[in-house]
Amino acid sequence: MLSDFRHVDYTDLGSAPSTVRYTLLALLLIVLLVIGYFLVFSDKWDELEGVRQQEFALRSDFEAKQQKAANLEAYEEQLVEMRELLQTMFRQLPSKTEMDKLLVDVSQTALAAGIDVQLFEPLSEEPKDFYAERPIAIRMMGDYHQFGDFVGGVASLPRVVILTMHDISLRAAPGQGASGRLLLEGQVKTYRYIDEAEAAELAAEAGP
Repeated sequence: MLSDFRHVDYTDLGSAPSTVRYTLLALLLIVLLVIGYFLVFSDKWDELEGVRQQEFALRSDFEAKQQKAANLEAYEEQLVEMRELLQTMFRQLPSKTEMDKLLVDVSQTALAAGIDVQLFEPLSEEPKDFYAERPIAIRMMGDYHQFGDFVGGVASLPRVVILTMHDISLRAAPGQGASGRLLLEGQVKTYRYIDEAEAAELAAEAGP
């Protein structure tokens, strides 16, 4: 067979032996297939691999969403429980009718601790969702022990009292030398509960 290739006239392949012609056709076909693969099929394989990766990502996303959907009822139940717990906690705060007395009690508690209350001014109330904020501008002078007694006294009041500090400064009181007296100045906020009836009234006042 190799001798056939040695003696073949490549300018006149039509007269070459059939084994030579078929072998050359087979080689030509292989070359064409290789070229076709790199020109066409290689890109298609890359595209197919991209589609497979996209399918894997979509499948993972679907499984994650399916798992969330399966747990949706449990999440909704937890949300309801959390809202009920939050409302229960807010109901432990003072009501609207108790607020004025509470502010007096807080001020009197500071005086009873020996603190010099130079300013205790309740400001306009700010209604929120289930509660209302009541800012109070304060300026008080006392020592660490007195302020500690004040905090303890507020904590022991019959109603739950929450005091949060905003723009508060605590520094050595001017003109007091080394007496250890401190000046507490700034704004605190206390909170009260808004019941359903009041919430409806506030919503009606706010309008659509």
